[in-house]
Amino acid sequence: MTLKYAYFPGCVAQGACRELYMSTQVLTQALGIELIELKKASCCGSGTFKEDSQLLEDTVNARNIALAEALNLPLLTHCSTCQGVIGQVDERLKDRQQTDPHYLEQINGLLEHEGCSPYKGTTEVKHLLWALVGDFGLEALQQRVTRQLSGLKCAAFYGCYLLRAQKHLPYDDPYNPQSMENLFQAVGATPVYYRGRTQCCGWPLSSYATTQSFKMAGGHIQEAIAAGADCLVTPCPLCHLNLDSRQPEVENVIGERLGLPVLHLSQLVALALGIEPKRLGLNRHIVSTRPVLEKLGL
Repeated sequence: MTLKYAYFPGCVAQGACRELYMSTQVLTQALGIELIELKKASCCGSGTFKEDSQLLEDTVNARNIALAEALNLPLLTHCSTCQGVIGQVDERLKDRQQTDPHYLEQINGLLEHEGCSPYKGTTEVKHLLWALVGDFGLEALQQRVTRQLSGLKCAAFYGCYLLRAQKHLPYDDPYNPQSMENLFQAVGATPVYYRGRTQCCGWPLSSYATTQSFKMAGGHIQEAIAAGADCLVTPCPLCHLNLDSRQPEVENVIGERLGLPVLHLSQLVALALGIEPKRLGLNRHIVSTRPVLEKLGL
């Protein structure tokens, strides 16, 4: 049976990190996973909408979820932040259906006023990582590997929103996750463990406490390097921005050369499927991915 999802690509992967949009498309096509992109979806707000209004965050994301419900499909993200925000809204509204139906009526009234479909609470919000681990399955993925990533030491960077924004986390433990490490092993890579893998990348601080943000990111990268990592692998475009795109600025703040490549999980898995690096946008990164490719003989 073909896996099919309503695809919510998010803002960052369509703009600043276009390579992540590219690699997700290439990976899912290679695995036979069908994505129906939600062209009318809006930004999830990355946690900022609720600073002004919880109702605003809930209404905007109820609309996003309703777009997937109209297709009778799960909503798929490839962003830890989008997963955390939209998944949390979905949990909250499903709870409110039982405890405070008037709140949901208020949200659906606002959606109706804008000509949008109502939120019904009939689908689920699922990150690409959960889709690969839980729906496609690691055993099936392992069977599709044509380029074993043997010898490549990968340090996971989960991103805090993926792990702890929702009350119920599928397929993993929010404080000691293993899903990405299990995925690394399925494609032949070696997991590297370090303290910062479940912590915040510092992105939420970057607009008003830039130095602190960069020190936080730099600390994580230093720890991963000290643990022997050849690369960081993240399921979050915003983490990718702070850890890859801003790594030169991070180096200036901490006064140390880092040079650690950062891959999105879709890029790593797609490499194991034999897909050429350029198709995955690995030439678009700020920190060169050449050391990773050379280690794989590419």
